[in-house]
Amino acid sequence: MANGGPVEHGYPHLETVRAAVTALYRRLSYDTIQTFATSVAPVDVAFCDTDDLHLGTQRVARELVRHYRLPDARMIVGFREMEHAAHIELAAGPEYFVELNDRFRTHRRDIGAALAHEIMHVYLHRLDLSFPGTRDNEILTDTATTYLGAGWLLLDAFREDAVTSQKLGYLTPEEFGYVLAKRALLFGEDPSTWFTSAQAYEAYTRGMAQARRDEQQPPLTAAGWAGRRRYARDRRHAQDRGPAVGSGTAYAFTPDGRGPLRVSFPCPTCHQRIRVPVRGRVRARCALCRTVLECDT
Repeated sequence: MANGGPVEHGYPHLETVRAAVTALYRRLSYDTIQTFATSVAPVDVAFCDTDDLHLGTQRVARELVRHYRLPDARMIVGFREMEHAAHIELAAGPEYFVELNDRFRTHRRDIGAALAHEIMHVYLHRLDLSFPGTRDNEILTDTATTYLGAGWLLLDAFREDAVTSQKLGYLTPEEFGYVLAKRALLFGEDPSTWFTSAQAYEAYTRGMAQARRDEQQPPLTAAGWAGRRRYARDRRHAQDRGPAVGSGTAYAFTPDGRGPLRVSFPCPTCHQRIRVPVRGRVRARCALCRTVLECDT
């Protein structure tokens, strides 16, 4: 939790974020992810200063348990002084003990954000899905929270001005915006109306621009002129001198025995690599997320 300190910006964890999205699709399947098409509604996790602290916290926790489809999980929430925003003990269940930073006693509107991250730890624990190392595992948790419909709360908790700052989670604001944009593009959702933080809205718009760029990389037909020209140059090189990875690009040319040259590239939705023949216009379907892609190889 950044509380008054500097907030990191940009996309330093982007590759891990993309790997986390792929891991979610592989572990959950396309059909399960589709059941999360509706995000947590602002009214269901609203928390005002007149609400009883403990009753309100339990209410929000129950709503997040319901959203994550953890009906046999019970959250027992307390408050104490600590460095981090929150902590949860991952046991066999069904009871889980969550501790929130004492700061949330007076910053109640962000309790939902802290709980969304901690309860996602329970969800991933039950899936037996994790990344090695604390940093990457926390990035997985933030990504899963956002992609499955509760992470807009984490982004909305980001506030920054000339003298103060607050940010929850391990992703940068722009990375939260990126994952949230990926979700919005998948489900046709517009979370921008839910933000109470102007800085969160700005980070979301920057993340959306980054997400759109994923859909505009060659060999996709939506690629811009410069990308298409570079792709054509790399393709000629591969055809004349042998397969090679395009320098600084996500696509790579590979041989296919005695058959035609093939190109592999990441799916713009789930980031699993797709391999198709180099033969002009091709329609490809990602086997993992079922996205249909128009390509010009």
